[in-house]
Amino acid sequence: MFSTLKEAKDFCTKNEIQMVDFMMIDLNGRWRHLTMPVGRFTEQTMKYGVGFDGSNYSFAPIESSDMVFIPDLSTAYVDSFAEVPTLSMIGDVYVIDLPENRRFDQDPRNVAIHAEEYLKSTGIADEMRIGPEFEFHVFDHVSYCVSPNMAKFNVDTAQAEWNKGDEYENLGYKLSLKGGYHMAPPMDVLSGFRSRVSMLMEKQDIKVKYHHHEVGGPGQLEIEVEFGGMREMADKTMMAKYIIKNAAIAEGKTVTFMPKPLFGEAGNGMHVHMHLFKGGKPVFYDKDGYSQLSETALYFIGGLLAHAPSLCAFTNPSTNSYKRLVPGYEAPVTIGYATSNRSAVIRIPAYAKAPEDKRFELRSPDGTCNPYYAYSAILMAGIDGVLNKIDPQKEGFGPYDFNLYNLPDDEKAKIKSLPRNLDEALDALEADSDYLTKSGVFPPRLIEIWIKQKRAESARYNQLPQPVEYDMYYDL
Repeated sequence: MFSTLKEAKDFCTKNEIQMVDFMMIDLNGRWRHLTMPVGRFTEQTMKYGVGFDGSNYSFAPIESSDMVFIPDLSTAYVDSFAEVPTLSMIGDVYVIDLPENRRFDQDPRNVAIHAEEYLKSTGIADEMRIGPEFEFHVFDHVSYCVSPNMAKFNVDTAQAEWNKGDEYENLGYKLSLKGGYHMAPPMDVLSGFRSRVSMLMEKQDIKVKYHHHEVGGPGQLEIEVEFGGMREMADKTMMAKYIIKNAAIAEGKTVTFMPKPLFGEAGNGMHVHMHLFKGGKPVFYDKDGYSQLSETALYFIGGLLAHAPSLCAFTNPSTNSYKRLVPGYEAPVTIGYATSNRSAVIRIPAYAKAPEDKRFELRSPDGTCNPYYAYSAILMAGIDGVLNKIDPQKEGFGPYDFNLYNLPDDEKAKIKSLPRNLDEALDALEADSDYLTKSGVFPPRLIEIWIKQKRAESARYNQLPQPVEYDMYYDL
């Protein structure tokens, strides 16, 4: 939004902005923020930054946790949800050093910057443009409890099938399980909400392609956005989630991007469409290639598929992620590619025919990822495929132009599968991370910290008794 502090200050004066808010991204991909009166926002802020404790962001050990963040003026926007007029912007994390502070190598935005620089250095392309699809559930109520003597959750939404029998204030028009796809009002009671959210996103320069009700009957929605540069879209992914969540809260509702909040229902993915450009020209198009894809595009696919298990550690980093990656819910399970096939982990849209539109989507990621790490890991895997000329067909990854869910068991056994749980994904990352650390894009220390933290999350989940276990085993 701004290139100089003077521009930002003049804007604040003209628009009666009273506070400046700085948003930082922690290891897991959550926003953290710090706010100051606009009068305290000075050249000193831009030069020396604002100090904070990095250990609380899961970044650094407690004995060396003093860090600073320096605002990125280009990311500034007016916060639609602030009670006091507020200008917000993202802060980049720096390590305190002499004679000058230096960028913190584990900072998510820094990883994305280095990934983009590495792409340019290879000569393959100048940029990767991506377009994520945001799937999420909107509920009217959520409660949950985890304690030594109790583990439970309860979610509700008025449009759910299970509320058909309510005797009071019931207008009918409930959506059945897996029955929500593209439904129209009055069945789609959240159409207006999506439009209001879309206008807020447009206001923050997040261009909305379209929105609709998703397959999941109880409040599953999708908003798909236009393409942008990789780091730019990581910023906009964070902003989109912020807008969607806060818009829901403002209307007395609650949003989750959890991959599988409901048993037996469609899960929430975050499909990532991608293509490369060099000198403004598309790299992925070849009218004579498979599905009109170039050799470079196919090698890029080869890299993604060859590294798919370890990639899941960053694109699907929660224990809940693997409750979505199961057969029967339009989520990928097997490692392969194909045209117009939603059962393949990489799908090539047949409708994208123009050279500048030619692309493919990775269907495995979900919204629990840190988008900077996830998008950067995707790029690094693809680059590795191009540099090492990994041919997906020769590697046995397809193309699978048929329904992978309906294969006989003996045929399924011949096709490699995505990890079945978070531990398997972390095992894969431990065995296969060299492609991520090329040119220092992912610091080895970051990968170590990531694995350690995610192992702890998995251990907590695995050690907790689950309500379903009472149902299955209590009387034995």
